Amino acid sequence: MVRLSRLIALVVCAIFAAGGYLVTSVPGAQMGPVNDPIGVVKVGPGEPITIAYWLVTSGSDGSLGTDSKRGIEIAIDDMKGKFMGHDIKLIGEDSGCNAEGGQTAATKLAANAAVVVAIGSSCSSEAVPGSPILWKAGITTVSPSNTAPPLTDPKRTKDYDGYMRVVHNDKIQGMEAATFVRTVLKFNSAATIHDGSPYAQGLANEFAANFKKQGGTITAQEAVAPTDTDMKPVLTRIASTKPQLLYYPIFIAAGGFVTRQSKEIEGLKGTTLMGADGLDSPDFAKAAGDAAKGMYLSSPDLTVFGPKYDAEFLPKYEKKYGQKPISGFHAHAYDAANVVFAALQKVAKADGGSLYIGRKALRDALFATKGFKGITGTLTCNPYGDCAEAHIAVYQVVTANPATWKLGTDPKKVYPLK
Repeated sequence: MVRLSRLIALVVCAIFAAGGYLVTSVPGAQMGPVNDPIGVVKVGPGEPITIAYWLVTSGSDGSLGTDSKRGIEIAIDDMKGKFMGHDIKLIGEDSGCNAEGGQTAATKLAANAAVVVAIGSSCSSEAVPGSPILWKAGITTVSPSNTAPPLTDPKRTKDYDGYMRVVHNDKIQGMEAATFVRTVLKFNSAATIHDGSPYAQGLANEFAANFKKQGGTITAQEAVAPTDTDMKPVLTRIASTKPQLLYYPIFIAAGGFVTRQSKEIEGLKGTTLMGADGLDSPDFAKAAGDAAKGMYLSSPDLTVFGPKYDAEFLPKYEKKYGQKPISGFHAHAYDAANVVFAALQKVAKADGGSLYIGRKALRDALFATKGFKGITGTLTCNPYGDCAEAHIAVYQVVTANPATWKLGTDPKKVYPLK
């Protein structure tokens, strides 16, 4: 089924069954018309090109990854399911929105030589252990929703050389959230809660640092575990510090408990609540119920998305899935997939009915993305993998009705008003 060409001595061929085909990935070798120091993937005549996702698709945070997966699927539909004459095959792993899930998902994908590139992960806690595993196998990953600052820090290790993202860095989200609280709500004091994850801890810290820089006072910085259900001890300690606002950029399950139980703490009844994009889901409305009414969420600003988002993407989404988007990163995942296809177009070489893709060449083409017109904005990557044109908005929950949850209207955008 697979014809090998010009293999050098001592090359180890890893051959894996992939949908009934044998797909060959040769590390550090000349293969067909491609010579690549990391490896070459050969997609033979009639074989599909395999794109992988690693996203959280089950559990309390499952809407986050499911929504992103749908963005990828729509991008594939736009390609008519084909790339340079080969079917596009999408495979994936549920990465669980935790470190263990990310490690397991990445390990499974890294063992599959058919995987050309990965889109994911959903949560930064998955990316920290998972991205180095994928890169060790020569697989570049493009995240639609990881926002933790350390993932693209200039001081990051080379283990993350194959990691990039098309979503904002939380250095920006933390600053915008703090600016809203200080300049619009005009609050002088705030407290924070994180859940120990790279995302939540990083964002809570960025908010606190920027809030203090703008003259505010942080009265408490507390932590819970994602699996905690009794938040009252932490909330009681926070209440004793009398903050005007409580900022908790955590995920749905714990966020629901914090929101509900804060209403039962006497000292917090006058405290305004604020979360972030990890709570942007109708599943959070189910978890928090009426307690979420009136609270704020910082999240990507959908109003600055390109005209194709409203005119083309959303109608396709609703027609295909029978509902409105269920989380906040479907458009970013769509852009991630299209950035991948644009880079593949630059490096994939056709020869004798086969397609040859250099792994390092693909990584370099992805990182060289400049001026790419996505629906989330114009994407230009820096050397460390930050690619987004970042715009953050603040939304206010109006009804907390899961059936009508639609970021922009309910929750309603309240900042910036332009």
